Amino acid sequence: MQTAEDSVAGRGQSPHKARAGLRHLLTNPGFFRLLGVKVTAQWGDGVFQAGLGSAVLFNPERAADPLAAAAGFAVIFLPYSVVGPFAGALLDRWDRRQVLLLSNVIRGVLVLVTAVAVLSGLTGPPLYVAALLTLGVSRFMLAGLSASLPHLVPREDLVEANAVAATLGAGMAVVGAGSAIGLRALLGAGDAGSGTVTAIAVLGSIGAALIMLGFRRGQLGPDEVNEPSRALVAIAHGLIDGARAAARTTSVAAGFVALIAHRLAYGALVLLGVLLLRNSFHDVGWLPSGMGGVGVIALAGGASILAAAFVTPPLVAKVGRRATITGSLVLAALTQLALTLTLSLPALLLSSFLIIGAGQVVKLCVDAAAQRDIGDETRGRVFALYDTLFNVSMVVSAGTVALLVPADGHSTGVMLGVVVVYLIGTLCYLLVERRGQAQASRTEATGRESG
Repeated sequence: MQTAEDSVAGRGQSPHKARAGLRHLLTNPGFFRLLGVKVTAQWGDGVFQAGLGSAVLFNPERAADPLAAAAGFAVIFLPYSVVGPFAGALLDRWDRRQVLLLSNVIRGVLVLVTAVAVLSGLTGPPLYVAALLTLGVSRFMLAGLSASLPHLVPREDLVEANAVAATLGAGMAVVGAGSAIGLRALLGAGDAGSGTVTAIAVLGSIGAALIMLGFRRGQLGPDEVNEPSRALVAIAHGLIDGARAAARTTSVAAGFVALIAHRLAYGALVLLGVLLLRNSFHDVGWLPSGMGGVGVIALAGGASILAAAFVTPPLVAKVGRRATITGSLVLAALTQLALTLTLSLPALLLSSFLIIGAGQVVKLCVDAAAQRDIGDETRGRVFALYDTLFNVSMVVSAGTVALLVPADGHSTGVMLGVVVVYLIGTLCYLLVERRGQAQASRTEATGRESG
């Protein structure tokens, strides 16, 4: 009997098979088209988020205390958390190709609406609502792409496919953010410059929609398409359906625990980093503070995501998924401890590289587990729940930290608390994995006795 640990994301895939899977991907036209949609859309996301972030957090015309910074994070990370579990049902009931095509069109319109809000100098609820809607549609579209991947890639190639798609997608988001930072330097740091940069993000939506036209109806699943009346019922039960499917799949449930721990810790770190870069740190040689520092850290994060793509498949094949996830969480904890003891701009850059990379390794393992072990009939809802937990954790963390830290971002207690979160998360992940393994052993023993 093959266990989850010995399957595609476990010990059963040798480095030779990993290389063979990569060769299969290079000759898979459907995968390349899906990859084209993802990288184009995420380039637009990077431009949009950096343009919006510059308007909210690094705009000389607007204030940015800890609570304002936390509100900015809520705008960026909360949207899908509100609609995701219910909208995820659409990904399991309606033709994903049609849903994703329409999503890109709607997102393009909302990008322009948000840009107009920034240009007009709007603050508070009007700007936040426009941004929430835009990013909500964007997260919905990315969850749909993840749910569609198994329809284009053989089961044995999912680890490599996830590594390639996640790496290039995240990398293009970094490129988009870098493009926005460069454009902002040319166009100005005020509302006019930020609004213009935000509007340029519409090019990502247009490009992704055009590439989506290359897919046939039904090519991306789901296997069984229901009528809209039945879909409405499924929407109402989306959160419960996704939670049940994840809870009864140990590899996914344990992975969610690991990801939640990482995002709780990472949310605190990002908020602290923004406050330090804006209000505390000063330029150190070639390392800038302010929005330029955000750009450098984003590049470091992109490099670490690229490194994670190369490291994860052979690492999982060699030591197994459990050891890979556990090691990544422990590495993040030790890195955070070192940052706490040597707080400086260079230390923040190095720790960002290691912590973002560790989190990406965990995410790649969980992506593969969800695509491999969750049935197509509920996969969209599980990925919707995935994104919800992912983003709510970060927003809750940032909001809590905003109430505890001063405006300059210096708080040794909070930074040590991040270390504790990583260690507790590691322990909880191992406990869920062990419980699932014990249940599987009992089920196998019962099957032998009844046989």
